[in-house]
Amino acid sequence: MATQNDNTSAFRYVDWITVSIYVILVIAGVVSIYAASYDYDHASIFSFSEFSGKQLRWVGLSFILGFIILLVDYRIFETYAYPMYFLMLILLAVTIVIAPDVKGSRSWLVFGPVSMQPAEFAKTTTALALAKLFSGYNFVLNAKGSNYLRALLIIFVPILLILAQQETGSALAYLALFFVLYREGMSGLVLLAALGAVIIFVVAVKFTETMILGMPSGEFAVMIMTMCAVVCMLAVYCRQYIVARNVLAWFVTAVLATFIADWCGIELPGIYVMIGIIVGACLYILYATLHAPAKRLLLTVAFAIIAVGFLFSVNFVFQNVLQKHQQNRILVALGIKEDPKGAGYNVNQSVIAIGSGGMTGKGFLNGTQTKLKYVPEQHTDFIFCTIGEEEGFMGTTLVLLLYVTLILRIISIAERQPTTFARIYAYCVASYLMFHLMINVGMVIGLCPVIGIPLPFFSYGGSSLWGFTILLFILLRLDASRREHHAY
Repeated sequence: MATQNDNTSAFRYVDWITVSIYVILVIAGVVSIYAASYDYDHASIFSFSEFSGKQLRWVGLSFILGFIILLVDYRIFETYAYPMYFLMLILLAVTIVIAPDVKGSRSWLVFGPVSMQPAEFAKTTTALALAKLFSGYNFVLNAKGSNYLRALLIIFVPILLILAQQETGSALAYLALFFVLYREGMSGLVLLAALGAVIIFVVAVKFTETMILGMPSGEFAVMIMTMCAVVCMLAVYCRQYIVARNVLAWFVTAVLATFIADWCGIELPGIYVMIGIIVGACLYILYATLHAPAKRLLLTVAFAIIAVGFLFSVNFVFQNVLQKHQQNRILVALGIKEDPKGAGYNVNQSVIAIGSGGMTGKGFLNGTQTKLKYVPEQHTDFIFCTIGEEEGFMGTTLVLLLYVTLILRIISIAERQPTTFARIYAYCVASYLMFHLMINVGMVIGLCPVIGIPLPFFSYGGSSLWGFTILLFILLRLDASRREHHAY
């Protein structure tokens, strides 16, 4: 444990601006929970029988928890990063077996009247383990492939365990750590590939009703996009302009010939013809590698093959891997399916609530959508729509500005850290917060499928509040140690 002088200096050098933003968000969250669950029979915000009163209890305990973390010797977090990570993995595995089934999910451990979700706390241990890995002697992410493998294992093992609990939303939050890998040297092509996968999935799922050349228009569009991407990669990424010109000519000629044949009444298996066109281009590119630097050209070929392979996997994953309610949420979010009383009910009511708030809102405790309980789970995942209805555009903008300020402040803290461990951990915290903010707000306004991602510090729940409090205050303790070194 830290000495008395160390404890004093930790409080002296703590970043009080970040603490202030945290306190404002937490208190605003309690007020919003009170507004979301308010009824005229139970008007007290302090009543422990109401959600706001229960959240106040968690807030008080969170403040005590943050205070305790600031008293801990900062070196403990790095020294015991791996043991804490492995203990949390064991807890996640045990949760799969002993947790009760709650709405199809086995992710909550119940201790009498108190429930805890280990996945929220695993965010901290995963961030600590990743920071410990990067702070190892001479560790450079791009130095060798095994370094990538070790980093990916740290990220994906908890993801797999949480997916086994049927808790998709919490598992997806860990993908935010890929921003940290990118910051530390991971190729931007990985993020580009992830974006491409999302586009392929959306296009393939959304456009299935009309047919082109005997194939769904979504599949045809993906094939054309793949061809365009291959040409762009050859010209921009590989700088092989002649090869790009020849491949473009081949694509245009082959696709036009296919349309002409179809117009003349010649029935062709469109999907196989399009695959054949792409395969022909790949064979030509492979031939070109004999006369040019091969690495980037081979990567272009790999992109084309993976894109087509992923296209064929979309339907299988959508139909056989995703659960029925997850399929419905995606279909509603993409505008394919209208289900105002089913999967789309929450989002529709949330959008109505936010839109009805206008510029300045209806006023505190005056939201009609809120009072009449039109939005289910409004005090948890959909808490943002309460702000939109009662405080309007001005209120939601202020809340978003607070979050953006907090994230930018954490990034600033990360950049001033003298140790790799503290820097990586800080970027993990910023990535988690950014991911939760984007997905939750996107979910509430209908831009993302509903996947159960809470709004940090606002949504009701002790596990979420404690999890983010631990994340943030460990960072504040590590940052305070930076200035302690200069003080002695």
